[in-house]
Amino acid sequence: MLANSRLPTSAQTAIHEHLATLLDRHVGSVFRKPYADYNRAACAASLERRERVAPNSPLILDSCCGVGESSIALARAFPDHYVIGVDQSESRLSRNTGGKSELPPNLDLVRADLVDYWRLLHDAGIRLERHYLLYPNPWPKIGQLSRRWHGHPVFPIMLELGGVLECRSNWPIYIEEFCFAAERLTQCPAECQPYVPDQALTPFERKYFSSGHSLFRAIVQLP
Repeated sequence: MLANSRLPTSAQTAIHEHLATLLDRHVGSVFRKPYADYNRAACAASLERRERVAPNSPLILDSCCGVGESSIALARAFPDHYVIGVDQSESRLSRNTGGKSELPPNLDLVRADLVDYWRLLHDAGIRLERHYLLYPNPWPKIGQLSRRWHGHPVFPIMLELGGVLECRSNWPIYIEEFCFAAERLTQCPAECQPYVPDQALTPFERKYFSSGHSLFRAIVQLP
């Protein structure tokens, strides 16, 4: 059954002309936004749960996990890893499939703002095995560059969490920019790749694919 999701529309036709300058500015300055107390508490609680449930397991982070469908799938696909899915919306997280009692034991769903959560993980010395950023809001207008994750001041810190970083989108310019930003800041190779899922990992992926959209991803092996 076909869906009717719309493609992102933008006057931008290539990598943003100011992206390199913005990245250099972020690398050359310290991001000093104060932490919100609820993010501190959420991060501390999630790390305590991991220490209690699977202290020696490699860590997978599913950022912007929405309803948690992708987090559940990842936890089942990687039973020897501990998966943390993070989203800022309690409403979305509360709609996860099956209910809390049926979630995989190696999964934690956390309500937090990633701008703080990523920095708190970094402060705690956490390093990731895998990191997924699946279909983030593309903010496709030309003036919205700084709202895209790779244009945000937190992006250099997020990259320092390491691991295999995978980003997916139905807007190829977003992935091209993501690759450009990751390569510029880490010197690790990154390439925008067309992608056809064997099975949709998120509701957005299912909707976009059913709407006939071309899908794209970047996979970066971070140091």
